[in-house]
Amino acid sequence: MPTALITGATAGIGAAFARRLATDGFGLVLVARDEARLTESAAQLREKYRVEVEVLPADLATDEGLAAVENRVGTVDLLVNNAGFGNLGTFLDVPIEDELRMLRVHCEAVLRLTYAALPGMIERGRGGVVNVASVAAFFSRGTYAASKAWVVSFSQGVAQDLGGKGVRIMALCPGFVHTEFHERAGMDVTGIPDILWLDADRVVADAIRDLRKGVLVSVPGPQYKAIVGLGKLVPRNLAGRLSSRTGRKYD
Repeated sequence: MPTALITGATAGIGAAFARRLATDGFGLVLVARDEARLTESAAQLREKYRVEVEVLPADLATDEGLAAVENRVGTVDLLVNNAGFGNLGTFLDVPIEDELRMLRVHCEAVLRLTYAALPGMIERGRGGVVNVASVAAFFSRGTYAASKAWVVSFSQGVAQDLGGKGVRIMALCPGFVHTEFHERAGMDVTGIPDILWLDADRVVADAIRDLRKGVLVSVPGPQYKAIVGLGKLVPRNLAGRLSSRTGRKYD
């Protein structure tokens, strides 16, 4: 049975990945900070899909949490670096400690876990890494967007380095998805048009399809493919101003 390790696995896109991969017959290693929620999620997945599910409570913003996951990820067949969060406020409104914590989860954890997972995958001649970024990566939008732009660039660079070794690396760049993400960040998204909202299960289905096809950067949804394409034609200063205003109201 192949095994997938998913960070941020108890809600949103991470939980959707867990459901889809369990359906596909993967054993699961679920990583998140909330042990009680992990245990509950694992029990539900075991009962519904009859697969092996391991829980690994870890805070990826700490050395101890990162080390625990690094020690486990070396034997998995698929790594989904999904853990992430948004900060309340614009730059200089956010404490520097919170910004650094974001960079550690979005960038350092992605780098270190990918680095720990790849040798075993290369030795076996198969495997994959999905690094969850965001459409925000293609626009100027503070530390969050900058960290996700790093994820995209990092994923593309590693994929090029590993060409021909049987391992696929992909950056997944969704737009607005119906999850707990925005509520946790305190963002007011009441003004976001319905057409811009994506379903987490559909995002994951598109991601799995694109990974199997060898796509390096997956942008789910035709509306977001169009937005990213148009964004390349709009002057960067204008695109940055528009992006900074969209979805950045706070409760």
